[in-house]
Amino acid sequence: MQFAYLKMQGAGNRIVVVDQRRKKQAPPSRAELRKLGDERSGPGFDQLMWVGPAVAASAAASYRVFNADGSEVEQCGNGVRCVAWMLAQERGSGRTFVLESPAGLIEATVLDDARVTVNMGPPEFAPARIPFLAETQADRYTLDVLGRSLDVSVLSMGNPHCVLEVADVATADVAVLGAAIERHERFPAAANVGFRHIRDRTSIDLRVHERGVGETLACGTGACAAVVAGRQLDRLDTEVAVHLPGGRLVVSWRGDTDPVWLTGDAELISEGTVDL
Repeated sequence: MQFAYLKMQGAGNRIVVVDQRRKKQAPPSRAELRKLGDERSGPGFDQLMWVGPAVAASAAASYRVFNADGSEVEQCGNGVRCVAWMLAQERGSGRTFVLESPAGLIEATVLDDARVTVNMGPPEFAPARIPFLAETQADRYTLDVLGRSLDVSVLSMGNPHCVLEVADVATADVAVLGAAIERHERFPAAANVGFRHIRDRTSIDLRVHERGVGETLACGTGACAAVVAGRQLDRLDTEVAVHLPGGRLVVSWRGDTDPVWLTGDAELISEGTVDL
């Protein structure tokens, strides 16, 4: 199998985009994806966006999301922006696109300053729909991890997230604690784990251990989850700047069942071709 790809970045999150709207090839195997995700044997990525034709008449394309370990996941906020950027380069394609994702329809607009804003849909708090094992829904849960009882927020942004507050993201034990929470028995489908420090009502620092990847320079859905969790506790305003190791994202959410909006960069790094 041979295919062309774009290697991109969104706030430092390494994204490979493969356009299969015409060829309609099946994605590589899990072993092949692991090889491609490793920079020693492939282009290297945190997530790969496999773009195909849309089923819905309103949608410009569909996509599937694969992590560097070869696992398929439901959503990738930074990857969506890269797909929208790719579509906007096509002659006469416009600037706003509806995309079909495993988590549902997503709307993305390429802005004049080259950033992309994405309607990520409303957050989901019902434990069964995250999924998370809990008898009742709550804004905060106690999670027993490595002999510690942690106060955490749990929600879905199309994929499961656990958010905990830390005094300083620089000293947070992201590698060990993130991996333990990711695989915790109360997350049947595993979880992305956000380590958040609130600077003030309009600004947070964040590091994210991504499910199936480990810590990345940025996570779009993780940024959304961290802001939504803070809003639920009335600690953040409706628009928040999220400072991640790889860059800055802006998340807006008015609350309730309104959609979460994610805005950030999408930058082309290189292009290439893969032979498998």
